Amino acid sequence: MDISVVVPLYNEDESLKELNDWILHVMKSNHFSFEIIYVDDGSTDSSWQVIENLTSENDNVKGIRFMRNNGKSAALNQGFKMTSGDVVVTLDADLQDSPDEIPELFRMVKEEDYDMVSGWKKKRHDPINKTIPSRFFNYTTRVLSGIKLHDFNCGLKAYNSEVIKSIDVYGEMHRYIPVIAKWAGFKKIGEKVVEHHKRKYGVTKFGIERFLKGYLDLLTIIFTSRFIQRPMHLFGALGSLLFFAGFVIAGYLTYTKFFLSVYKMTDRPLFYFGLLSMILGTQLFLAGFLGEMITRNSPEKGNYKIKKYINFKN
Repeated sequence: MDISVVVPLYNEDESLKELNDWILHVMKSNHFSFEIIYVDDGSTDSSWQVIENLTSENDNVKGIRFMRNNGKSAALNQGFKMTSGDVVVTLDADLQDSPDEIPELFRMVKEEDYDMVSGWKKKRHDPINKTIPSRFFNYTTRVLSGIKLHDFNCGLKAYNSEVIKSIDVYGEMHRYIPVIAKWAGFKKIGEKVVEHHKRKYGVTKFGIERFLKGYLDLLTIIFTSRFIQRPMHLFGALGSLLFFAGFVIAGYLTYTKFFLSVYKMTDRPLFYFGLLSMILGTQLFLAGFLGEMITRNSPEKGNYKIKKYINFKN
C-alpha cells in the first residue's frame, strides 16, 4: 500500500464528509493505493456516526473510537499502530490542512528518501493570540532540539513507515514528533511550505495551556533521550560540581577561621551556602547512582533499535 492517511479528530462532525471527499479525490487522481484512518478522540457530537457512514461507503476508510477524550498524541499513536502504508500522512480534521499537499509529501519521502517531512504554514490564517506564541514556541524548540524546522506543530506531516513504527507518542508530544524521531535515529527530516486555510466549521480545541504542557514535554523528551540510559552522567556531574563548590567554600572558611582569626564560621551566610551545596551534591550523586542501578536491571536495557541485519541466519 502506498499511503496511510491518519486523521485525529475531536468534535469535527461538520467537516468530516467534505474532508473525506477531498482526500478521496486526491488519492484517486494520483492512482495511489491507500487507506484513511479516522481516530475519534472521544467526540461528544455526531463525529462517530459520520465516520460509520464513511466507512460503509468505502472499504478504504477505517475508524477508531476512544471511550473518552485522551488527547491528540494518543489518537496519533493509536492510528500509527494500525497503518499499513509505506508512507504515513497525518493531517487535522478541521479543513485547515490541504490534502492537495499529499502527493508532493509522498514524493519527498519516497524519492528523496526523507525519514519525515513536516509542513510549514508560512502564511497562517489564525488569530494573533495563536501566531505570536507559536513563533516563540517554534524558536525555542529549534534552539533546544537543533532541528531547523519553522513549524513543529503543523498537523500536516509525512513519514516513512519505519519512523512511526519505532516511536511512541503520548502526553502533548505530538508537536515534538520530529524531535522524538531524531533521537530515535531518523536524521533526515525535511520541511515543505504548505497551504493553510481558515477554519470553516467549529472552534479550535486548544487553549493557551497547551504551551505550558508543551514546554514541559519538550524538557521531558530532551532529558529522556539524552540521559535515560546514563542518568549518572547528569545527576552525577551536577552532584559532583555542587559538592566540590561546597567543599571549596568550607575550605576557605576553615582557612579564614584558623589563619586569619576571622569570627566564627557559622556567623557567615557563606557557611550555609557551602553546607547546602555539599548536601545537595551528595543527594544528586546518590540519585544518579540509584538511577544507574535501576537502568542496569531494566528489562529494556540493551533493547536498541536495529535498522538492518546482513548475513545473519537467525
